[in-house]
Amino acid sequence: MNEGPALLGRRRVRELLTSAAVRPRKKWGQNFVVDPNTIRKVVKAAEIDAGDVVLEIGAGLGSLTLGLASCATRVVALEIDARLTESLRAVVAQAPNVDIVEGDALKLDLGEFGAGNLVANLPYNIASTVVLKTLQEAPGISRLTVMCQKEVGDRMAAGAGGKDYGITSVLIARHGRAVVVARIARNAFYPVPNVDSVIVKVVRHEAPIAVNDESFKRVVKAAFAQRRKGLRSSLAPVAGNVRAAEELLTGAGIRPHARAEELDLEQFVALARGLTPELPRT
Repeated sequence: MNEGPALLGRRRVRELLTSAAVRPRKKWGQNFVVDPNTIRKVVKAAEIDAGDVVLEIGAGLGSLTLGLASCATRVVALEIDARLTESLRAVVAQAPNVDIVEGDALKLDLGEFGAGNLVANLPYNIASTVVLKTLQEAPGISRLTVMCQKEVGDRMAAGAGGKDYGITSVLIARHGRAVVVARIARNAFYPVPNVDSVIVKVVRHEAPIAVNDESFKRVVKAAFAQRRKGLRSSLAPVAGNVRAAEELLTGAGIRPHARAEELDLEQFVALARGLTPELPRT
């Protein structure tokens, strides 16, 4: 990181919230990062190049924004809470390469900002949704580095056979490789959350996996809908009946009584291709 405005600490964040008469809202998962070392750790993990345009989701009071601005050519700081905008503008006033956008990440076209790198401190209830939305709808964003609840991060990065492996793991794996790169102490945030957090990094595959999107989602969701059942039964609704499901599995080289958590990405892709071979592989 290059030298720039001083990063925000706990005292400064509390002062800004008091000055703006703002109380953090639980519905938006507002736990502001207040530890400069954590900010540096996130920025380092993001591997921001000097020419990068970075999209930050949930800029808050600008704690992480300042760290990103010291490395990137441009930072688009997206914040949903209008109560914080004035304070955010004051904090990043000395960082001319920051553009503040007020809006909801779940409703905006995240590809329209021209970013190639996404960095965010995400509340647990939307973390997976934001990551998947970005991977599916913003192909120009090749790297994602997010702070989120540990359990959510573990599911994002889980591999076949693990207890955390599920729908989210497979849907993310189709687009890129997710890795938990660090754990974060609870006191790195204000207010202090009652859950542990991690940094997850997702690097998009260089070439898209050729499979029909809807078929892939249907197969994955059906497979994990009843985890304790064999795939012969779980896939019957999407295949048409149990016999058709068995033929689908056999055609993909998978045991009919295998369970969803045993399958890797390539096997799910094979099932999706077998389900609707006439559809274009996009």
